[in-house]
Amino acid sequence: MAKKLLPTGVQAKLLRSAKKVMKNAHAPYSKFRVGAAILLSNGKVFSGCNVENASYGMTNCAERTAIFSAVAQLGPRIEIRAVAVTNDQGLPCSPCGACRQVIYEFGPDATIFFPGANGPKQAHITELLPEGFRLQ
Repeated sequence: MAKKLLPTGVQAKLLRSAKKVMKNAHAPYSKFRVGAAILLSNGKVFSGCNVENASYGMTNCAERTAIFSAVAQLGPRIEIRAVAVTNDQGLPCSPCGACRQVIYEFGPDATIFFPGANGPKQAHITELLPEGFRLQ
């Protein structure tokens, strides 16, 4: 898939939303707060933060929190256009494998914007998850 460039204004809006919600993260174990914001094809933006749990496997990432919130409010027919991810330590931080698959489920043409090793990075979901699948 061709990489679609997000307009600077869209990137900035998503990043602001991600940074704002990142402050609500529940990260007492890792001390690594993450925020994410998703832009849907209908123009709505949803955000989420990571929520850790003493049973580490029950932890939920910021990206999935944002997506699940959108599904809870609008139903499963959402279409993700873009995702922005940020963290409170300024470290490179692309979505994890589980989040990549969930992003692909609801946005097989989504653009992801995240902190990379050499500054802000933008990638198409198929670059991050080359063999993503949907059962639809």
